[in-house]
Amino acid sequence: MTSLNNDFKDKLKNLNVFEKIMAVNVLVFFIGWLLQMILKIPRFYTLSWLELPKGFLDFIVTPWSIFTYGFTHYDFFHLLFNMVVLYFVSRSMVNLFPSKQSLNIYFLGILAGGFSFLVVYNILPESWSSTVGSLVGASAGVNALLIFLCTYMPHRETRFFTLSIKLWQIGAAIVLFDVIGLFGANQGGKVAHLGGSLLGYLYATQLLKGNDIGSGFMKFTDRIVDMFNNKTSLKTVHRNKKNDFAGHKKQDFDAFNTQKKIDLILDKISKSGYESLTKEEKSFLFNAGKK
Repeated sequence: MTSLNNDFKDKLKNLNVFEKIMAVNVLVFFIGWLLQMILKIPRFYTLSWLELPKGFLDFIVTPWSIFTYGFTHYDFFHLLFNMVVLYFVSRSMVNLFPSKQSLNIYFLGILAGGFSFLVVYNILPESWSSTVGSLVGASAGVNALLIFLCTYMPHRETRFFTLSIKLWQIGAAIVLFDVIGLFGANQGGKVAHLGGSLLGYLYATQLLKGNDIGSGFMKFTDRIVDMFNNKTSLKTVHRNKKNDFAGHKKQDFDAFNTQKKIDLILDKISKSGYESLTKEEKSFLFNAGKK
């Protein structure tokens, strides 16, 4: 039994950040199903405290829902589709970009999708949104990652059965389907999808110009993590002169050089495609994505 527990813990440690997010989504879905079985209530009420309501006053009462809706699914096939797409997209993201930056895009996509949903359905007349319910699902974050990739390296090709399709064509098709979906049954979901897609597009276009629009959000989340860090505030400081260079630590220079190398490789991808990379460059990106 101890061996099984250790194996399970080892597997959890080896999961990348997006695989852990997928595990949380599955866990939340299972909790909702369990509540349905135990409390004998309809499935669409089991996780209602996690949904993002369309009414602004309702949202003020449950502000956490702007984030938690992205981990909430009621329908198994909705969950399955989102997790399968997230799995394949995240594999490219963690191989090409730092994990923190990839997470930034995902969570900012969820927030952008949620705020788009709130804004649209608090501006439109009630008669236009009478059939729209609360928002659930990770699609806005998934769309943000997808559109980011399609914008950052639009001419990279991927295989779809026997066809070679460029990423910009996939991105255009996704946005087109979501626009058409605004006239269908899932209007609220499509608004959130488009909000996430817009975030992914803006993030990529600005990053290509050298601007990381998610840096502020990254600092904010780092502070939150530090608040829950159990490390003691009393630290023993050892000054190691060998590691100081012009007032900076050797680690700072190593991090700077690593980031410059990543930027050069990503610039090569955007111009010539992923397949133009050498084995060493692909290996370097893969290892950098794990940090």
